[in-house]
Amino acid sequence: MRDMRAFFLAGGRRLSYVDFGGPGVPLLAFHGHYNEASAFAPLAETLAPRWRVIALDQRGHGESDRASGYERDDYVADIEAFHRHLGLGPAFVLGHSLGGVNAYQYAARHPGRVTALIVEDIGAVVDCDWSFTERLVPSAPSRQELVSALGATAPYLACSFRQFDHGWGYSFDLEHTVRSQKALNGDHWSDWLQVTCPTLLVRGIRSDELAADHARDMTARHAGRTRLVEFPAGHVVHHDAPAEFAEAVSSFLSESSASRAE
Repeated sequence: MRDMRAFFLAGGRRLSYVDFGGPGVPLLAFHGHYNEASAFAPLAETLAPRWRVIALDQRGHGESDRASGYERDDYVADIEAFHRHLGLGPAFVLGHSLGGVNAYQYAARHPGRVTALIVEDIGAVVDCDWSFTERLVPSAPSRQELVSALGATAPYLACSFRQFDHGWGYSFDLEHTVRSQKALNGDHWSDWLQVTCPTLLVRGIRSDELAADHARDMTARHAGRTRLVEFPAGHVVHHDAPAEFAEAVSSFLSESSASRAE
């Protein structure tokens, strides 16, 4: 499998994405805060060759340009531009955390463009605590010192580490991340309930972001369209339980693909 980084313009801003390649059916993937497209590399490798993961560096993340705004409409417009740039018809879509809200809002606001949806560990109501971001060490003289300063958090941010002239930091700005997190907060039930495509909701049992009761409520109020699966993981299920997550995603995509073909 050979991945390829590419760029396109959306609203005058340059956005980057990684096409992990292969002959498979495209799966558009959207990461969470502190991450970038490369976070999906292990998943892409596991899903290949049947599924071809194409992941966006969302605005303010990875190799994509920083932005003046991080509102809900901004992110959804980026996904629309990304989908249009790829020249694909209705597509399978996956999103984690920030990317999960972006994904289900895109599916709700552009019915018919999303064949099936996977939402990883994020709710219809979001109450993000950005104090964690404000406490992150902004940089360190070396990669190892950055890892040491982050402690147990380091593996979750590692794909976004970058070396700069002044030392090691991230492919996202802390100030911009806080702005994005503040804009993510809110009640998004109206969008969630407007999603019409088959949906898989994935929750980490140890998650501090998506409570069990809320996940069950999301499933119940989306009766017949959403399936809930839970794994022994924290908020980043694809990192904590990669094999189980990949198997759930693969099975759901296969079922959705088969149903579509009938």
